[in-house]
Amino acid sequence: MARGPKKHLKRLNAPKHWLLSKLDGIFAPRPSQGPHKLRESLPLILILRNRLKYALTGKETKYICMQKLVKVDGKVRTDPTFPAGFMDVVEIPKSGDQFRLIYDTKGRFVLHKISDDEKKYKLGRVKRQEITNKKVPVIVTHDGRTIRYPDPDIKVNDVVKIDITTGKVIEFIKFEVGKLAMITKGRNTGRVGTILHVEKHPGSFNIVTVRDSKGHSFSTRQENVFIIGNDEPSISLPKGQGVKQSILEERDALIAKKSNNEE
Repeated sequence: MARGPKKHLKRLNAPKHWLLSKLDGIFAPRPSQGPHKLRESLPLILILRNRLKYALTGKETKYICMQKLVKVDGKVRTDPTFPAGFMDVVEIPKSGDQFRLIYDTKGRFVLHKISDDEKKYKLGRVKRQEITNKKVPVIVTHDGRTIRYPDPDIKVNDVVKIDITTGKVIEFIKFEVGKLAMITKGRNTGRVGTILHVEKHPGSFNIVTVRDSKGHSFSTRQENVFIIGNDEPSISLPKGQGVKQSILEERDALIAKKSNNEE
């Protein structure tokens, strides 16, 4: 038996949404331990080298990080394999870049450009709520934040809007029918729609039915649903606004785009 934590990750075992070519080498960067799970994160090295093309090699990425040029959620991160995840704000002040990591409708991370106002906050889904040994009420969000003395109305599955500089809760959105939500896991990852109803299954998984703006309905588990607003989203959404196209609609859009370019 191997002892201790695993330190390597083969390229073929890396998450498919990282979009790594299988012929570019044997290994992939293994994300460090951090606020997001290995398969639900994107290491900084892939953001800088593979997506933004600011570096050609891992060594160059390390130079960029060690100069303290990259911030995640307002904090400088010098680890090239730091796991950035859903809703994180990645900022490179020297180049003027600021992105929010959001899923597209194919379940891949998109570096979505955001404004100066929007980079000041993020949304966090409440995963756990408890009272500590010293009788301090706390909530724990999906990105590993522990927030003390929250509003008593905040429950598990609700979403809190967090001020990135102070770490305090600005406001919260209840998990209720009629709210706008994004799916963060499963086949429907990245789709946005309004919650229609919640099927309760005690001892098993609650099933939530969601309808998107085109009228298509789909169902998923309750833990995959991330509230993003009441009627309007609290964050800006990437291209497509979270509406999944069928393969026929994708093909028609591609043909139209090609014919426009030829003209």
